[in-house]
Amino acid sequence: MPEGKPVILYVDDDPDYCEAMRVILEAGGYEMAEAASAEEGLEVYKSRRPDLVIVDLMMEEVDSGTAFVKELRLLGNTAPIFMLSSVGEGMSISADYASMGLDGIFQKPIDRATLLKVLKTKLGR
Repeated sequence: MPEGKPVILYVDDDPDYCEAMRVILEAGGYEMAEAASAEEGLEVYKSRRPDLVIVDLMMEEVDSGTAFVKELRLLGNTAPIFMLSSVGEGMSISADYASMGLDGIFQKPIDRATLLKVLKTKLGR
């Protein structure tokens, strides 16, 4: 983690969620890098090397989020990765998210307090 604010890469094709996430993250002391697609997310990831990644499950394709996570693994990513989904709670119960390369799943709409608590635990601030 470079000096300064930890960088969170948020990948989601919904501009309203991007704006809401930016407000939460910046108020929490984080810097947000964003991308509107999995492909754009990979480019931002390579240029910014974020401290943590949050990706929406379904974007331009149904499996865009999971494909993005697989690509991050191939790039040797070591940053924690969280999936954001409207089926998050059900998915975390029925799926082995660790085997998918994930550190956890957040439910949409995201709970601000839960998000910031998890970020603090994972990033130490």
